[in-house]
Amino acid sequence: MAAPVWSVDPRTGKRRERVAVEATADAVDAAVRAAHTARGPLADRGRRAALLRRAADLLEADAGPVVADADAETALGIPRLTGELARTAYQLRSFADLVDEGAFLDVRIDHADPGLAPPRPDLRRYKIPLGVVAVYAASNFPLAFSVPGGDTASALAAGCPVVVKAHPDHPATSERCAALLRRAATETGLPADTVVLVHGFRAGLDLVRHPLVTAAGFTGSIRGGRALYDAAAARPHPIPFHGELGSLNPVVVTEAAAAERADEIGTGLAGSMTLGTGQFCVKPGLVLVPDGPHGDRLLAALTAAATGPGVMLDHRMRDAFLAGIRERAQLPGVQAPLLPSAEDGGHTVGAAVLTVDAARLAAPGPHDLLLEECFGPVTVLARCADEDEAAALLARVPGTLSATLQLSAAESAGTDPAGRGARLLAAVTPLAGRVVVNGWPTGVAVAPAQHHGGPYPATTSTATSVGATAVERWLRPVAYQDTPPALLPPELRDANPLELPRRVDGRAEEPRGHRAGGPPAGEGTGP
Repeated sequence: MAAPVWSVDPRTGKRRERVAVEATADAVDAAVRAAHTARGPLADRGRRAALLRRAADLLEADAGPVVADADAETALGIPRLTGELARTAYQLRSFADLVDEGAFLDVRIDHADPGLAPPRPDLRRYKIPLGVVAVYAASNFPLAFSVPGGDTASALAAGCPVVVKAHPDHPATSERCAALLRRAATETGLPADTVVLVHGFRAGLDLVRHPLVTAAGFTGSIRGGRALYDAAAARPHPIPFHGELGSLNPVVVTEAAAAERADEIGTGLAGSMTLGTGQFCVKPGLVLVPDGPHGDRLLAALTAAATGPGVMLDHRMRDAFLAGIRERAQLPGVQAPLLPSAEDGGHTVGAAVLTVDAARLAAPGPHDLLLEECFGPVTVLARCADEDEAAALLARVPGTLSATLQLSAAESAGTDPAGRGARLLAAVTPLAGRVVVNGWPTGVAVAPAQHHGGPYPATTSTATSVGATAVERWLRPVAYQDTPPALLPPELRDANPLELPRRVDGRAEEPRGHRAGGPPAGEGTGP
């Protein structure tokens, strides 16, 4: 008998309601096969753009109940979740615009040229959807990285049906959002099973192993993500697994920057590391500060500005956070100027700040624990005696989503005699997918130029999960050689009937009369 799925209030630890049941292997198989049948209808580019826009409309129309459910299950707060819903709707519409424009298809046509040595045949290339995509919802963003989030939106934009494995921390929110997406599908002429939802730990493994699943997107822990990644690779036919796992997000504060604005930097750091009770994937977890009075001033501002107790997403995460702080604080030479309080009957936690001499992290040993993510409101200040010590520590930092530089005015302008700003930028670029200068990494803008990824263990691939290029994860290129014009997909015909941007014989070409709105719903668009 399938186990029940309960919605739990993290503020009290009490069950709210029974929401669903965990999917059996047969239920997962049925879900994937149902989604698989939606591939044909979803090939209509106009309909999938309409689906994404309708999903955004329905999400906004049901904002009150959606946000209320999400807050009751995550304790993230109405204001934060209202903003997240707006971001999610914007994200859906952004991918609809992307579908309309059609540049993501990367159409390239090279006409035959017998005069070349060797002669070139007629070649035409574009990208097609992979098939059913498995999406694993994140705990800390119940909307933007969950059922209606970026993985789902980008997969649908690519033309891929989606089966979402709901996160157990917000099952009611997941059910409500899945119902809205399925309604959007039917209202735009697509099968409801364009999006299917399943629950349960075992369902996650069954899903990534299913032979009709062609790719997967995951946001979560290193342990959980690596298990799924390994399962995806161990299949008879391995599939791409785009996992966002763990990230330290180091910050480097130069001596000159601390001298100019230690108080400002300390206060900004406090806001960034406690935002969302420290449960952002780009929370700064390691800060390289100068050893001396300027570093002391920064530390004082940080501890003074750290916010009070907050509720974590669930009690398991809270217990893991407190255990992680205890283990780190007991390491030799580690000081704890701020330790987390455990108040409100065991439901909340306060912020923590740990400090250590950077020299202790110079070689492998027990202090390597400080180079691992601790999920929650904590950061580690590593006191660096000089630039060489900071460089040695940076060389040991694992792959990360973001790296932040806090520079002085002269270093930012490139006018400092030592050229430190440029050197630091070069030092952190190999570590991270996004480099922030004189700002904070929390807050990942949805924009075409955005990259939310990084070297392992930050992610398992070089792709991004935020921004327009996230769609590339769910596509593969195919080239047609010397194919008769009557057999070519419309996207690759010389007449360009779908009015797509493309490259022809190596030159970018914007079609005459290009329609910014793209093809209307119902217009066929390819194989």
